[in-house]
Amino acid sequence: MATKVLDSWALVAFFEDEPAAEAVEKILAQATSERHKLLMSVVNWGEVCYNTMREVSQEAAGQKVREMATMPIEIVPADLQQTHQAAIFKAARKMSYADCFGAALAKIRNAEFVTGDPEFKEIGKEIKIHWLK
Repeated sequence: MATKVLDSWALVAFFEDEPAAEAVEKILAQATSERHKLLMSVVNWGEVCYNTMREVSQEAAGQKVREMATMPIEIVPADLQQTHQAAIFKAARKMSYADCFGAALAKIRNAEFVTGDPEFKEIGKEIKIHWLK
């Protein structure tokens, strides 16, 4: 299986049982069965946290943090290379800066980016995207 980078959009869809939740669950199960980790930028991990805090509560966000820690996901710190690539994406496109970090990680690692966020259509020629519906 090719390396995959999860966008916060994917995990929020999974946690909120949105239509894409089943597809995300399959990706998580496949990573578990094949004993490899999915990747996620620490910035996108933070998006999942603050989204839950805003929409539910700080306690619920704490539960999501504990749940994510049990998933086959490696949280990748934002280093200078990733931050530089995120800045390049942000400077040239109308994307949120946080979203640029996940895309930058996918580009640097030559990985497939898992999202359903239409904001990423702008960079579909620069990174491979696994579109969730």
